[in-house]
Order: sequence, then C-alpha cells, then structure tokens
Amino acid sequence: MKHTHHTAPRTKTLLATTLAALLLAGTGCSSKAGSSGSTDDGADGIKAGPGVTDKTIRLGALTDLTGPYATLGKSIVQAQQMWADEVNARGGVCDRRIEIVVKDHGYDVQKAVTAYADLSADVVALPQVIGSPVMAALLDDIERDKVLTFPQAWAASLLDRDSVQVLGTTYDIDMIAAVDFLTRGKGLAKGDTIGHVYFEGDYGANALEGSRWAARKAGLKIAGQKIKATDTDLSAQVSALRKEGVKAILISAGPAQTASLVGVAASRGLKVPVVSSAPGYAPQLMKTPAAPALTAMLNVVSAAPAVSSDLPGVRKMVASYQKEYPDSLVDSGVLSGYNAARLMGRDLEKACANGSLAREDVVKAHRSQSSVDVGLGTAQNFSDKAQPASTSTYVHKPDAKAVGAAVNVEDAHTAPGIEQYLASRSQ
Repeated sequence: MKHTHHTAPRTKTLLATTLAALLLAGTGCSSKAGSSGSTDDGADGIKAGPGVTDKTIRLGALTDLTGPYATLGKSIVQAQQMWADEVNARGGVCDRRIEIVVKDHGYDVQKAVTAYADLSADVVALPQVIGSPVMAALLDDIERDKVLTFPQAWAASLLDRDSVQVLGTTYDIDMIAAVDFLTRGKGLAKGDTIGHVYFEGDYGANALEGSRWAARKAGLKIAGQKIKATDTDLSAQVSALRKEGVKAILISAGPAQTASLVGVAASRGLKVPVVSSAPGYAPQLMKTPAAPALTAMLNVVSAAPAVSSDLPGVRKMVASYQKEYPDSLVDSGVLSGYNAARLMGRDLEKACANGSLAREDVVKAHRSQSSVDVGLGTAQNFSDKAQPASTSTYVHKPDAKAVGAAVNVEDAHTAPGIEQYLASRSQ
C-alpha cells in the first residue's frame, strides 16, 4: 500500500472543502469581502471568477511544441494532462473537473503574447509557461490579471511578483552549486579558469551572475561565451575556451547546444568536466554521437531529483506515465510538469477550502504556504515572493541505461555561500 500516506491529507482536504462549502451555504455568506467585483458565487457558495464554473476549473498552458524546447513541452503537457485525469477520476478539485487548455508558441515571443491574450480571459491559473523571454514579455499582464503562473523558466528576474512563482531554485543558485561541485569534486583550485557558455537573455544573464559570484569567492576566473538559441554548432566557442586554458565548462543553454559543446570539446582533446543547468540536458541526447562524451564529461545541476530516483512519489509518477504514454521517454520535463500540476492542485484545494476560487484568492492561498512537499523532491516555501522557493540542488549525471537517462550523483543540498549570496542580492 505505497500510497496510503497520500490518502489521509486528501481526505482531510476534501473534508475541509466540504465543510467550508456547507458553512458558506448554511450562513448565506458569499465571502465577497475583498472581491474585485469580477467574481460570482457558484451554486455551492464558492466564489468564482474567470476560468471557474460550477462544474469546471480551466487552467492554461503556454508551451513550446514546435521550437527548441519541443521535447520538454510535450513532456510537460502530457504529465500535466495525466495529473488532471487522475484528479478528475477522484472527483476533481472542489467538486469541479480540471480542464487544461494548451497553446503552442514555438518559443516565439509574439506568438506567446497573442496566445496569452486568447487564453487569459477564461483560465484561473497557468501551471505551465515555457521560456524566460516569453515570461519577460508577459510579466506585467500576468500581474495585472492576477493569474497564478508557474513558469518553466528559472530566472531571478521573475521573482518578487505576487502572481508568478518560480518553482525550486533560480539559474544563479544552480551555477553557484555547479562551481561548488567543481571545486569540491573535480579538483578545480584558486587561479583556474572556468568557461561559461550561456544563452543571451534572462536565462544566461542570471546564470552568469551566479557563476561569477561563486568564482570570485573561490578565486577562480570565468571566461564567458554568449550564444543565441539558434546556435547549434559550438566549434568556435570550444576553440575560444581552449585558448583560455579552461579547466571546466558551465553551460546554460538547450540540449542541442550541450551536445555540440561536449562532443566538439571531446573530439578536440578538451576533456574537462562540463556542468549544465537542467534545461540543457534531455535523454534524447544519449541516442546521438555525443553520448560517450556526455557520459564521460557531463553533470547536471537541478532543483529536482533525477526521474530514476528512488523517491516513492517519483517512482509512482514514472510508472503511471509509462503506462499512460508508453511511446514517450520519461525526462526531467515529466517530473517538472507533474510537480507544477500537483502544487497547483494544492493551491486550488486550499483556495476552495477558504471559500473562493477567484484568481486573486488562488494567489493568496498559494502565498500562504511556507513548506509544501508533494513527495517529488524538496519542500517549497512560497511565502516570500522575493526569494526562490528552494535553495537545494541535486547533481545528476547521464546514464543511458537509467529511466530518464540520468542518475543522481548527489542528493539535494544547499551549496555553501548561497544564503550569503541571496542576502547580498536582496540589499
């Protein structure tokens, strides 16, 4: 009976939800205090608003199914649909069915802006938005509309907004953890140079902030190489880093760039440790000619465990996903998407128990939680919008035989200096 520990909290939540509904119905109280005027009470006394009817809760996904993160987008969409199907089979949330409306932007900011305009009038929240540039373009609209949003993007520039929640760590924290990993486990020492290949824009800029800060603390030098999302041959960057005499390389880009970087470096004799952010690795890479070099040289820092993890919640999710989508690889996007959906479900249940599914009240329910653990990694703190939800990172390495083609090398931990870094950043 592996999942018995999930049952009690769910039963309690359903009881709380039912009691809240009964109390509201019994007192005739519509709990309209603080309402923006755009909400209505449902037949069960629960305050509603955009995306909510007596029978359904509509959520939105702005994803990439045709651009550079298409494999990630597909995984997240399927994982979140699986969550919705599981929830609906149990009676939904707040006695309402979950519907997820998916729009593909292909990693094109203008398409994403148009898709948000189409979608936003009739969803209560967004458990998925792929892309730092997309989020940057939508931030003001999301805040204005009070739509709780979980980006699949981890730039620190997305912090400090009520309605936007970066799940896990931010890119700078991951790179501080990466530098710590290199000095602790790969022999890098004072005076050495680390290369850092990074996408232009918020993703790369934020990652570079972290690597530079950590390098300064450790007496190391960073040799930066900025690239575009369209750059898939990194021969020139490898040549430049070789001239710099780098002892290790960080990469903050996509899977195609990671494969090129590691493959070219290995073929040119630059066999140094490479550490990637989570978005830079995908199991599909282990079916490319770069696979031997990735196995030998790459590690990945991530706020989430590898999908091959022994955590009971992860194993249960993997088994369900393999049954539901037998032809799809299980990758980090599956875990990331499912985790975001589970957390969104918690927020909706809490908002329901509080008597309102209006957008701003879903945001309030979310922000009221300081330790949320759905069994898929580390606990998250949502109560301080200015700080990341977590400071703990795992380290994985590629393994073609493992589920998700990666295994945990180090369990979740907060790298030394991160608290100091966050304190300095908030001053």
